[in-house]
Amino acid sequence: MFPRPACPAEVRRAAASGRSRSRPRGGGGGTVLLPSMLMFGVILASSGLLLMIEKGILAEVKPPPLHPAAGEPARRGGGEEAAGDLEYEVLRDIRNRTIGAVCGQRAMPRSVWELPAGQRRTVLRHLLVSDKYRFLYCYVPKVACSNWKRILKVLDGALESVDVKMKMDHKSDLVFLGDMKPDEISYRLKHYYKFIFVRNPMERLLSAYRNKFGEIKEYQQKYGVEIVRRYRKNGGNSAGDDVTFSEFLRYLLDEEVERMNEHWMPIYNLCQPCAVRYDFIGSYERLHTDANYVLERIQSPSFIRFPERQPWYKPVTAETLHYYLCNTQRRLIKELLPKYILDFSLFAYPLPNITSEFCRQ
Repeated sequence: MFPRPACPAEVRRAAASGRSRSRPRGGGGGTVLLPSMLMFGVILASSGLLLMIEKGILAEVKPPPLHPAAGEPARRGGGEEAAGDLEYEVLRDIRNRTIGAVCGQRAMPRSVWELPAGQRRTVLRHLLVSDKYRFLYCYVPKVACSNWKRILKVLDGALESVDVKMKMDHKSDLVFLGDMKPDEISYRLKHYYKFIFVRNPMERLLSAYRNKFGEIKEYQQKYGVEIVRRYRKNGGNSAGDDVTFSEFLRYLLDEEVERMNEHWMPIYNLCQPCAVRYDFIGSYERLHTDANYVLERIQSPSFIRFPERQPWYKPVTAETLHYYLCNTQRRLIKELLPKYILDFSLFAYPLPNITSEFCRQ
């Protein structure tokens, strides 16, 4: 029922057959999506993961954290689900096995120092440090990272309360691991508690699309104008505020992963879960339950709680995602999957259902 590790020969064959599908920008010097191609090998060699996805076994089950293990502290404030629920145990086991299979391959990095310089800069730039509470948090845009940054500022004393009404400054009063010396980085990676939060990849992309191109003028001007000009006939007069979801996906398809904006760069590339051994992987779908667990685990003051969602925030619902996916060319979605396949597979998210039967519902 659970995936078995792929043998190296299977992985190499899958990687070789998949290279022609990667679409680097411009001529000859593009980045090959090696991690994604390796993941194809792991999936193909797995005895159960794809079968479970295809049969919809995972479709209605929300992903659990990688931990906690039995005996660790209980979450503050209770929780919506019991820690031992079978569905979470199953998904936790799938996630553990898949991460172990992928990260156990010889081609995968064992530490941040084995990463190419650009990838190392990316992950170190996304690891936030709390020396007082001895933890590292890899922030992922569009996965409640603003609220986690708010919590870090409160823990550090730079902010009075998580409820303070202010525009989030994503740089000041935060400590980034990338700003430290190599020996300081290595010490913290070895000894500090490390966690990330993940989200369904397609839902995260849709959230980024609606937020950045529907509300943020800076993104409309920086990215939207270029996207419309590139993919729409006579699109030169656009202000970048009318980018369609299909145009956005076409842009992602042609963009090199390492050059992507952090709001739509795959979580794997942002946080490198093979090079960094995370102690906890929380999910957006269980945000408050998993966040409370982390706050308990790092022994934060009891008055600190994870902020509630702002009333102006418009969440991506299942119905919204259904609408956008079913009104987008299937070819676009299928061709885009290799760039995000590690996010789907490592974190046990079902592949998007774009069958005719599903879309008729």
